[in-house]
Amino acid sequence: MLSPMRLERDVPLAPFTTLRLGGNAARVAVVEREEHVPEALAAAERSGLAALVLGGGSNVVVGDEGVDALVIRMASRGVSVVKGAGVARVTLAAGEPWDAFVAAAVNDGFSGVEALGGIPGLVGATPIQNVGAYGQEVKDTIASVRAYDREARTFVDLTPAECAFGYRASRLKATGRYVVTAVTFALPMKDESAPVRYPELARALGVAEGATPPLARVRETVIELRRSKGMVLDEADPESVSAGSFFVNPVVDDAGLGRVTRGALQLGVVKSEAEVPRYPAEGGWKVPAAWLIERAGFPRGFEAGHVHVSKRHSLALVNDGQGTTRELLALARVIRRGVEERFGVALAAEPVMVGCVL
Repeated sequence: MLSPMRLERDVPLAPFTTLRLGGNAARVAVVEREEHVPEALAAAERSGLAALVLGGGSNVVVGDEGVDALVIRMASRGVSVVKGAGVARVTLAAGEPWDAFVAAAVNDGFSGVEALGGIPGLVGATPIQNVGAYGQEVKDTIASVRAYDREARTFVDLTPAECAFGYRASRLKATGRYVVTAVTFALPMKDESAPVRYPELARALGVAEGATPPLARVRETVIELRRSKGMVLDEADPESVSAGSFFVNPVVDDAGLGRVTRGALQLGVVKSEAEVPRYPAEGGWKVPAAWLIERAGFPRGFEAGHVHVSKRHSLALVNDGQGTTRELLALARVIRRGVEERFGVALAAEPVMVGCVL
């Protein structure tokens, strides 16, 4: 017999987010088994409430007034591993902690996620955002995503093609139709990492781009890099009270890159077009949002009330412990407007907005 689903009323959401901001949810359903997902959705429907899914709370901004909805907290656990032909197929329940999975994969000699260490949150959220860092993205190793289809009212197993992964995007994120319950990864069984393509990581490792260092060394180096930027959750580190990267690195076409270049030259932050950082990307050029933010006049440590641009990484917005979501969004809007006015680029927020709008 299945254990009963836990349903709670008027629950503060701030403690469940890495920003420690936001009001209450009308109801919260704690889902510990896949079979409880349709039950939670039915409870929301009976109550006339929208249903929102919350994982580890590391990529979400909750409004100060909270949300008049039933929030589904994914707490399902379970891991299975099937090995064959040099590849390990690892299936994890949505509620499994992401970084613990990366650590276990590296320890077991499974390659493909080692550069994604230190990222907070749960496994179920990673395909939605197509989580990525230091040259790796989860789409590179995802074999399938199991989810509950809210329209068809049945469980489905989605292929990577059906997930339509993009840069920090997917069909799962775009439609809101699916509740992810498990993810299967196909990981090569080898002690060497995937080729290192990210310049900063290659420099930190002391290797050439394309090298394949040991898995453990890559993971340890990535975590050191993330920690230096306040991107590893640590109760002793006030700079880690954020939602991670708040803005997505924009991808611009040639015309957009031209606008960025002209703006940079007019501001005097570069002396030539070659000094504007850009990286080839699908659809054009990826320009570092951190570079745009700092050169638009928002340096690290830039304060606005009880929130500020991280003192270590200008992509993170930090709550000093007394902030409000209202202050956070006001700062984000000022930054976004400043970047657009100076460089002609509209920054998009990476976190999901719950009960608020940027």
